[in-house]
Amino acid sequence: MNPQRPETAAASAPANGWAIELEQINKRFGAVHANKDIDLSIARGTIHGIVGENGAGKSTLMSILYGFYTADSGTIRVNGQVQAITDSSHALSLGIGMVHQHFMLVDNFSVLENIVLGAEDSGFLKPSLDRARKELDRLEQEYDLEVDPDAIIEDISVGQQQRVEILKALYRGAETLILDEPTGVLTPKEADDLFRVLRTLREQGKTVILITHKLREIMAITDTVSVMRQGQMVATVKTSETSPEQLAELMVGRRVLLRVEKGEAKPGQTLLEVQNLVVKDDMGITRVKDVSFSVRAGEIVGIAGVSGNGQSELLEAVSGMRDQKSGNVILNGNALSLKGDDGAARARAAGLAHVPEDRQRMGLVTNFSEWENAILGYQNSPDYGQGPFLDIGAAKKRAAEHVKLFDVRPANINLKTSLFSGGNQQKIVLAREMERDPDVLVIGQPTRGVDIGAIEFIHNEIIKMRDEGKAILLVSVELDEIRSLADRIIVMFDGVIVGEADPATATEGELGLMMAGINNKEAATQ
Repeated sequence: MNPQRPETAAASAPANGWAIELEQINKRFGAVHANKDIDLSIARGTIHGIVGENGAGKSTLMSILYGFYTADSGTIRVNGQVQAITDSSHALSLGIGMVHQHFMLVDNFSVLENIVLGAEDSGFLKPSLDRARKELDRLEQEYDLEVDPDAIIEDISVGQQQRVEILKALYRGAETLILDEPTGVLTPKEADDLFRVLRTLREQGKTVILITHKLREIMAITDTVSVMRQGQMVATVKTSETSPEQLAELMVGRRVLLRVEKGEAKPGQTLLEVQNLVVKDDMGITRVKDVSFSVRAGEIVGIAGVSGNGQSELLEAVSGMRDQKSGNVILNGNALSLKGDDGAARARAAGLAHVPEDRQRMGLVTNFSEWENAILGYQNSPDYGQGPFLDIGAAKKRAAEHVKLFDVRPANINLKTSLFSGGNQQKIVLAREMERDPDVLVIGQPTRGVDIGAIEFIHNEIIKMRDEGKAILLVSVELDEIRSLADRIIVMFDGVIVGEADPATATEGELGLMMAGINNKEAATQ
């Protein structure tokens, strides 16, 4: 397959016909041409994947199909009929539903109440709920989507909440279902359960459009995959006739190494030690419960777990951004006093660098320019002047070096950070922290929202720091990333460490069970 030449999986209409046809779709946001003359046909009763780098235009395209945006030009056909989709309600009336990456559920409502919300068929709630209960029972049986209709949303698992979102769309008559990054918050077992549901939907004649950056999932579940690059559709191929390597090359426009190449770790002395750490969140709820571990020089310790199990609060406490209720953080043999507003500054001064999970809330000031963010937290360093006087020339010079080294786009250090894409914002934070030559790097979600080509670079930089004798504590919801980078894996569930695993021998199933709260001995047995 020539990655420079667009290919089509099928030139003629399939036996079941087209569910969706997009022709010459264009969409601009100011000077940005997000979708350029897009053609896309999706066969009825199939699972169709859409992949592309951050900013490739895939979410914009699906937002046009679902009525969030209106195309500047082009034609949309649903089941062969030309449609001018005006909003999401109109899309739903045409049989198009969408399950968003961040669920749109009311936490203190029951499953049944969430299903009915906005789709009541009577001025009286009880008759609507009674009819919805019968229909929900039918949908659960037909599509193998069992969930307790009377359960409160905040009391059920993330995987169950996702089922509720799918049931909501089906209850409203969806024949075509768009799923945006559906496995980002799921354990491996929950992801497998989702795939089983999607196959059932396909068997029942539904059409599924899957937006994901996980090429392994594309290969496992889709029938056809379309690849977008820089706002254009560059290829549509049968999944059985391609490979992850070919898809990555189509996405980036060059050959990409998908696996992490690293030598054996040579750990030295302990540089970071966490002792009996207890941390509460902003609501006063204990999220980290008596956690202890260590990280040695020349090794990467990865913390695995489904999002929301205390990893975020742990990283914030270790880096001085959140007060710990009790316990100790020891760096280079010295206990750090991290309480107070300047805890993060004291951690940096002691040799700890931190890449926060939420780059916009904690890693950047988005109204500042790129060069200002490039020195954020280090502005008092002698590298940038003495006393109260900032050497702007030195700061801009360092920022320009970061932009070049980490391929930040656009390469404009005077541009407001809010105008950079999410992936490029991440690169700005990574460059600032990784280039300070810290003893310990604490890093959360290093490649969240980053292009597949840049992922390769970031992973190599992390390995390079390890090989230079740095201690690295890594948190990622991407289990593949943890398994590829980490020399040891710690698994957290509900604020406690349920086990430790060797990434060279631990199976995905074993880690998945541990992520669900089963300790490592029980996980190995099961």
